[in-house]
Amino acid sequence: MLKAIVCDIDGTITDDRRRISIGAIETLRIFIDRGIPVVLASGNTLCFLDSVARMIGTDGAVIGENGGVFQTGFDGRPHITGDRSLCLYAYDRLVSHFKEQEITLLPYSMELRYADVAFARTVPVDEVVSVVSDLPIRVIDTGFAIHLQTPGISKGSALAELASLISLTPGDFVAVGDSDNDLEMLEVAGYGITLANGSKKLKKIADLVTDQKFGDGFSEGLLSARERFS
Repeated sequence: MLKAIVCDIDGTITDDRRRISIGAIETLRIFIDRGIPVVLASGNTLCFLDSVARMIGTDGAVIGENGGVFQTGFDGRPHITGDRSLCLYAYDRLVSHFKEQEITLLPYSMELRYADVAFARTVPVDEVVSVVSDLPIRVIDTGFAIHLQTPGISKGSALAELASLISLTPGDFVAVGDSDNDLEMLEVAGYGITLANGSKKLKKIADLVTDQKFGDGFSEGLLSARERFS
């Protein structure tokens, strides 16, 4: 039985230009209207996810900042799992490093983040990794931004904590994602789906790889899962 869904946003229910798929939202609402919990999981901020969840019609359970923060519902308090002080220290080092090359990093929503630091993909990811290699920092390239995160924190680790608070287990979830930052989430879920545009790593571990990309692939995958677990 399909008990719950956790899904990424960018590249999963949006296209590569971040335009949301109406078809994907309509598919999600099939499950929402049947009382199946839907958790949105993203590298984005909690306030962004809260707004998207309200517009889609979920009960507000979300995972933000690639697992660095989550909430169990609109009225739930934020659960912060990451250590942002380490991320800020690493970011300051990167700012200084790239300033010597006359490159200014472009941070994303710095004042709205609880657990990580995110900035634009205007510098080489390999160079970012090299500059902070001696620090206990995880560098995540989502394809939309570069994130600095506490090691051991992921969408998967957050899902494990969140699930227990809503009387579920990670194995009760169907997980859908497209990028390497969704890897742990698909690994801990009971059933993992990635899309035709999914990363090579996800395609290796997913239970289902859809024929279609982005929102169309999302709908294909979830409707297939509904048939499989009905």
